[in-house]
Amino acid sequence: MKNNKLFYIVQQKAVVLLLIGLIALASSCKVGKKYVKPELDLPDKLEVMSIDSTTIDDLQWWELYTDTVLQQLVYEALESNKDVLIASARLKQYMAAKRIASADLFPHLGADFHAEREMENYGGDNESASTELEVRASLTWEIDLWGNIRWGREAAIADYLATQEAQRALQMSIVAEVAETYFVLTALYDELNIVQQTLEARQEGVRLADLRFRGGLTSETSVQQAEVELAKTMTLVPVLERKIRISKNNLALLLGTYKSEWVRGKGLDEQYIPDALPAGLPSELLERRPDIRAAEQSVVAANAMVGVATTNRFPSLSLTGRFGRENDELGEFLKSPYWFIAGDVLAPIFQAGKLKARQKESEARLEQEVYAYQRSVLQAFQEANTAIMTFRKAKEVYDAQANLEDATRKYQKLAELQYLNGVINYLDLLDAQRNLFDAEIKRNNARRDELLSMVYLYKALGGGWNL
Repeated sequence: MKNNKLFYIVQQKAVVLLLIGLIALASSCKVGKKYVKPELDLPDKLEVMSIDSTTIDDLQWWELYTDTVLQQLVYEALESNKDVLIASARLKQYMAAKRIASADLFPHLGADFHAEREMENYGGDNESASTELEVRASLTWEIDLWGNIRWGREAAIADYLATQEAQRALQMSIVAEVAETYFVLTALYDELNIVQQTLEARQEGVRLADLRFRGGLTSETSVQQAEVELAKTMTLVPVLERKIRISKNNLALLLGTYKSEWVRGKGLDEQYIPDALPAGLPSELLERRPDIRAAEQSVVAANAMVGVATTNRFPSLSLTGRFGRENDELGEFLKSPYWFIAGDVLAPIFQAGKLKARQKESEARLEQEVYAYQRSVLQAFQEANTAIMTFRKAKEVYDAQANLEDATRKYQKLAELQYLNGVINYLDLLDAQRNLFDAEIKRNNARRDELLSMVYLYKALGGGWNL
């Protein structure tokens, strides 16, 4: 009796030592190539004239877009935009997938209770009934000998991180799109205001031309020309009102709402525009832009899937353990234990080259992801360089248009005095009025373009996602 008990204890310890050895072996062996960051050959500067050594990391989007109406619209979009909500749900999906992949590293434990009563009657006169009661706990565990499960977990984590970065990239785009649409809408309102002021001037021009015609100072041609200009200006109103309605609808879509009316904020000339946005260094751009980080995580995931495909070609080992009690009488149930531990080795021998082909397929996908990552980096640098140049030139264009407007306004006032004093004819005054109107519209558009260039540059440099 003592020998049997000693044998049972030794047997249990041997099983425990075997499990510990398998765990140590599984944690130490991982077949496959560790992820190495692809070569990028980064330039020294973002742009030829860019010598900034600081970054925009400390500049939040609400510090750049100071209009409180615009800020409220951005908050609403980040909360209710349907694409943002879809991205949030997708992130939850990949978070669960990451947890599933991690769970495969650990043993799976289950339990069940089974009870049955069976009646048999062979020949019709030999009735017998039997009872069976069973409760058992089962343990299954696939030993990660070659790192197959760990590679899968690494791929799942990379997919989750890529999804997280994609969500941040989407938030960055939403902030930029709301600001862009808001500035375009504001520019249209300001342009409509210019047109309405011009309409008043045209109506006054018709009145003056009619007075001078009735006083015999000019011909009726001047009156007709004034009425033509008035009619031409009136045609601009419905065109602008249509554009305003379209911009409102675009803004409503970004905000995820059916509402299309909002309190108007500041005009274009009241909007804040910094003198310069520090561009920083190329390495900092890689750290700031979430779309680049998402592309790199896709490379990490693809590399891990190569590891999965590689280790699938090796044998797999799984352990199964079961412990329970079984008897046909409830009174003897607790006195009837049983247990067993089994191990299964599954080794692929011949599959017509399928596993090797899957490995090559995953390697080809990894190659694609590396090129896609390098393309994302290259595209980001081109966008940043273009945005830096556009931001600088937009300021120059606005300054030139502002000077042009000041000059044409002075000329138009002088022309009005000369016309009233009979020095010039109505055509000369009309030409001065047209030049002023054109200069006002172009200055308004130049201000809009300057604000939009600020939005594009801030987005290109990776700003607007860290909420």
